[in-house]
Amino acid sequence: IKITVRNFLKGPTTDPYPFGETFVPDDLRGKPIVNEDACTACGTCENVCPSNAISIKKDGDTYTHTIWYNTCCYCGNCEFFCPTGAIFLTNDFHTANVEEEKYGFTHIAKIQEVECTMCKAKFVSATKELLDRAYKNIDEKATKLSNLCPSCRKKSAFERVYR
Repeated sequence: IKITVRNFLKGPTTDPYPFGETFVPDDLRGKPIVNEDACTACGTCENVCPSNAISIKKDGDTYTHTIWYNTCCYCGNCEFFCPTGAIFLTNDFHTANVEEEKYGFTHIAKIQEVECTMCKAKFVSATKELLDRAYKNIDEKATKLSNLCPSCRKKSAFERVYR
């Protein structure tokens, strides 16, 4: 009786989840999300995903980056191998959903192609995050080069070398 009274006065010892907030560790590997502004649609995350939960499809001048949470095993390969740091795991662990929503339980990001400033061809430009990782100091030249498609960049580099 003494233990019962003490536990009654002390209150519950478990978290009130799902009816209230609960403790979540900072380094918990939860649902991955994509920063559209940093993504270059390179496909690295799609290739390293062991559960095929990531899909990148081109539709016109837009790339659709889809993460299927029902398939994701939350291993963190996508975050580790992403060259721009655009995809990262959150500490959101809420993955329960009803059966009718299982095919819509996704994260979708849209990555737009831009026009080359020289030839007007469409391409996905290097993002600021990628330039920050590639160069110590981003100057005006690097920014201008990131607005050129790969073939115009080659032409520009060739002209600079052989002038």
